[in-house]
Amino acid sequence: MAAKGTVVAVAGQVGWTPDRRLAGPDFVAQAAQALENIRTVLAEAGGKPEHIIRMTWFVTSKSAYLADREGLGRVYRSVMGKHYPAMTAVQVVALMVQDALVEIEATAVIPDREDGATGA
Repeated sequence: MAAKGTVVAVAGQVGWTPDRRLAGPDFVAQAAQALENIRTVLAEAGGKPEHIIRMTWFVTSKSAYLADREGLGRVYRSVMGKHYPAMTAVQVVALMVQDALVEIEATAVIPDREDGATGA
């Protein structure tokens, strides 16, 4: 993807709720919350999901990632819409947050407004 504007790098987000508890023990619930967290962080910078140009998913289990592709697709679309940036998924041995199954990082580019100001 190519874009022009203000770059926003969102550090890896796990499926923590605002009270710092994992959204649940299953992959799809944690992924949904991690995506919500990305959307929230991006909104603080004036961005929207459609501004995301790249995502990297770190998963602790390839089989968990693939187990409910329909459910994962549903939650992805409910949070991110029908925007599909360049994505990579990597299986890792473990994540830093105990019991986390997925961590997602994102890069977004918020377009410059036509009046010359940035969207941030």
